[in-house]
Amino acid sequence: MAISPYAAWMLAQEARSMLARLSRVRPFALIEPMVPAAALSPASQAAIEAHLAQGRRELRRLVDGYLAWLRGPAGRNSSAAEAQRRFTVLRLKFNAALAQFDLFNDVITQRSEHENGVWLSGLDVVSDDALRLPGKPYTAPPVICYLDRGPGAAIRRARTRLPGGGDNPVAIIRVPRERMVGSGIASSLVHEVGHQGAALLDLVNSLRPVLQGMQRGASGPPRVWRLWERWISEIVADFWSLARVGVVATLGLMGVVSLPRVFVFRLDTEDPHPMPWLRVKLSCAMGQLLYPHPQWRRLAELWESYYPLTGLPPALRRLMRQLQDSMPALARLLARHRPAALRGRALGLALGVQQRQPRRLALLFSLWRRAPQRLYDAPPSLAFAVIGQARADGRLDPEEESALLARLLTHWALRSTLDTGRRSAVCAVGS
Repeated sequence: MAISPYAAWMLAQEARSMLARLSRVRPFALIEPMVPAAALSPASQAAIEAHLAQGRRELRRLVDGYLAWLRGPAGRNSSAAEAQRRFTVLRLKFNAALAQFDLFNDVITQRSEHENGVWLSGLDVVSDDALRLPGKPYTAPPVICYLDRGPGAAIRRARTRLPGGGDNPVAIIRVPRERMVGSGIASSLVHEVGHQGAALLDLVNSLRPVLQGMQRGASGPPRVWRLWERWISEIVADFWSLARVGVVATLGLMGVVSLPRVFVFRLDTEDPHPMPWLRVKLSCAMGQLLYPHPQWRRLAELWESYYPLTGLPPALRRLMRQLQDSMPALARLLARHRPAALRGRALGLALGVQQRQPRRLALLFSLWRRAPQRLYDAPPSLAFAVIGQARADGRLDPEEESALLARLLTHWALRSTLDTGRRSAVCAVGS
């Protein structure tokens, strides 16, 4: 039965109403108030606005197409049920487009919060520095940060599929509020940066065949290497964090996974995260390989004192012992891995571990205390590594650390804003 004029009119009204609502969605640059130092980088802002503008154009095209179909012979001769089905699909796409807007709106709105907005801009700068590698083996996407509740961080990687379609134009890192502001923020932040970096280097896919080969070799029980393969995506991100910010990565990890005992010893082979107890021990093992120093043994013993193995089932203890025995081999495998994107360079060296040895970090802290401007001029990830090492050595108390990091985040945000302004002015003069 052909659609009635009343049904066609009602559906046309609904479609036109969607167009009216779509026209009310404005670019963030016109609606979000924030001080310049808290604003997104021009690259991030441009990428987000271009992505959303493309989504609005596509949605408008779909609605206009639906209205043309409804008015044309095909629509007039269709049933009301078919016209309603097509409209329902269209509305789902419309809601998905608004969900993308809300995703970025939640991130950007925090930039108007006093202090937090500027600190988030500073964290953007830290993330960008932690993601960039010498030799530029990839084009790093813009990274933006926002705060949320909960103890852990998370990332929505750039160039991954968004709800409703389209690739994410920027990397979005959720930072736990409870870590603002202390050096532990570096552990969570750079771990998530590591997920983005691992994707750009295709580390997980290049490591899996190596780990599968270990399962067939004589390097320990096959189950051990099957588990490491299962957990490799999170392990690589932990390795990245260690390589970029040093011991603070392990200290921050201990803070995140310090949970009731039942959770610390939970072995879930479906979870991409290693058992928390093993994860901290592996961080210490990787740290010892990258930065030989007594601090790793102290941290491992401290962790064991927090969560002794007494009372665990014998089979679980045996498996945990086997996993611990394989940790040095796994750490060497990661440090020496040479993914194609690095063009022959080993991962550990490419991440700059030679610049973050504990003695060098301690020396830099002493120098920077006498000449504070050098700290502000240093690469942000190196500054976090120096401050984290000083905290681990007992040379910096928590109150001084928090105040210093707040000043640094503000400085990095302001410097980035002024540098961008100067570049724009030079380009304007040159043109």
